[in-house]
Parts: sequence; C-alpha cells; structure tokens
Amino acid sequence: MAVKKAKEKEVTLETVLWNCRVALRGVGTTEKNRDAVIGLVFLKFAGDKFEKRRKELIDQYGDIPAFLEKASFYNAVNVFYLKETARWSYIVKNASANDIAVIIDQAMADIEESNPSLKGALSLNLFATLGADKSKIKDLIDNVNQIDEQRFQEEDLIGRVYEYFLQIYAASGTKEDGEFYTPASLVKLIAEMIEPYSGVVYDPCCGSGGMFVQSMKFVDRHQGNRQNISVIGQESQPETWRLCKMNLAIRGISHNLGEMNASTFTNDLHKDKKVDFIMANPPFNLKGWRKEDELKDDFRWSGYNVPRASNANYAWILHMISKLDVNHGIAGFLLANGALNDPDEFEIRKQLLKNDRIEAIIVLPRDMFYTTDISRDALDCEYE
Repeated sequence: MAVKKAKEKEVTLETVLWNCRVALRGVGTTEKNRDAVIGLVFLKFAGDKFEKRRKELIDQYGDIPAFLEKASFYNAVNVFYLKETARWSYIVKNASANDIAVIIDQAMADIEESNPSLKGALSLNLFATLGADKSKIKDLIDNVNQIDEQRFQEEDLIGRVYEYFLQIYAASGTKEDGEFYTPASLVKLIAEMIEPYSGVVYDPCCGSGGMFVQSMKFVDRHQGNRQNISVIGQESQPETWRLCKMNLAIRGISHNLGEMNASTFTNDLHKDKKVDFIMANPPFNLKGWRKEDELKDDFRWSGYNVPRASNANYAWILHMISKLDVNHGIAGFLLANGALNDPDEFEIRKQLLKNDRIEAIIVLPRDMFYTTDISRDALDCEYE
C-alpha cells in the first residue's frame, strides 16, 4: 500500500491533464470533447471553492442551514453558490451511475440557475449528447478529481489547467478552432507594451478571454490593485463566448461580455463606451464582415475611407481607435503581416500615419500561432 501511494505522488499535473483529454479519445468532435473536459474542470474548481467557503461559514456560524445555504454568503467573496446536485462531491459519488451524463447536465443547469452571472456560459445537455458511455465519463471524472491544490502546489492552479486545455484544443483543432486562443506569450507582450495598470480594458473579439487574464496578471506582477481594472468585450461565436465567461468566472475576474454573443461590427454591445486600453487578436483577413451596401456611413470610419467588405483588418483598426478615450486611450493588437502593405487600404494606412495614431509595430515570426503559419504584427495605437 505504501508503494502504491508513493507512485501516486509521483504523477505530474501534466500527466493528469493529458489523461483527462485521453479519456474521451475517439468519442465526439474536438469541440464537444473540449467543452466536456473544460466543463467538468469548471465544476471541480467551483466545487472546491464552494466547499472551502462552506467550511469557513461553519467555523464562523456553526452548522446552520440559514447561513450555509444563503447564496449571498458565497457570492460576496466571489464564490458560486452550488445546490447539492451541482457540487463536485455529488458528481464524484455518482460517477458510476448509469445516468451519470444526465447528472452532470443537471449540475450544469443547477449552477447556472443559482448564479445569474453564469447565464449562457455553461454547455447545457452536452453530456447526454456527447456519445460517451458511462465508463469513459467515469474515467474523465476520476482524472479531473485528481486536479487538487493540495496535491499540486501551484500558485495559479486554475490558470495553469485552463491554459493547458485551451492551448491543447486550439492546437488540435481547425483554423477556426485556433481563433479562440492566442498564445499567452504574445498576450503578455501586448500587456507589457500598453501597461494596463488601471481603467477599462476592452477586447472586441475576446475569444476565450486571454487578453483579460493577462491584463490582470500584469497588474499582479507590478503589485497593482485588481479593483482598479474592469474588463469589457464581446465575441461573435457562441461556443467561444461561453468559454470566455467560464474562463473569467472561475478565475474570479468580473467582466461584461454582454448578454449574448454578437458581431462587433453589426451589433456593438458597448456602442457608447470609451475605454482606456484595448487588447485584441482579431480574426485575420476576415471576409464578409459586412454586406457591400452596409455600414458605409458608420461613424467609426469618420475621416477615413470605408474599409472594404472583403477584408476586415482595417475595419478592426478603425473600430478600436473609435473606442479609445481621446485623452489617453491606447490599443495593442495583432494583425496579419499583409496588413502592412495592403494596396487596397493604402489611403486608410496613410491617414492613420498622418493622424499620428501608430506608436509602434513589432513584426513577429512565423509558427507562433496554432493552426496557421501566417506571420503577424503587434501594433500599438494610441491617443496622446
């Protein structure tokens, strides 16, 4: 028995995370497997935080239901209230049940019902339609259950685990799948360029929320106060919008992503908002972002030519500039290299330079992005 325990202690976090992914191998699509794994990880971390807070309440008030089952006592410290059927301990206890898929789906529905801030964030009825038999789901639960702060002494275990799965599924997916994740090193580069110490950080195409996460990490690295930063943004893809809400929620980052997924160009959810910082990695060379006769008189292009409908690169630039606070706003974002010499947008590019909107351009090497080898540039635009 002692030998067995010794071997268990030697298992690395990477091995556990790999086994989580392998548990659903050959079952469903990359997207469904991703959502299933990340969804269970979310329930695990939410459950751990809930149990820790519950113990604090018991120590403080005693085992009194009036305190233990009051959502506000959890929400006040950024912890989600969980009904019994939504708690990780309940899922683990029923891991071998024939209806475990239904139990997990119910847990997702229950946690969303009890926590309005999660509305629309969790994948409902996913496990019932996943196509995995109960043995595979149990295997996944058993592996996720090993992800524990006491076992793995990580300073930011939640962040480490989420980064792993977002990265690994982006790397194994299609070009479109890869758009929801920007490598953390590049997001960190942008944060160091624009230095978001305090104010509003905005991302008009926020993907899984990496820009927001790194803005908070920047504040932490420089001993700042997270309360001085607020994050807003939106995302057009419903699955990615849910991933972002989950990613930010489980890390305790307050946010406003709108009440739904939506196109920034045709349905700006923050239309009248001016911001201090913008961090973004827009979809490169996006086609069909508007109809030929649509948005021609939009205020965002005021003083510039109208960006062409066949490529949104300069539409993204002008949209972001229109969002910046005119006194001190600054934006750092990524674009495909070809945007630097696009002949069809020469006049817009010339006007941007005349207006002194470009502070710096950093040319990045190839092979830094999952599912594409297109080179990109990091641009720094600002008002001074």
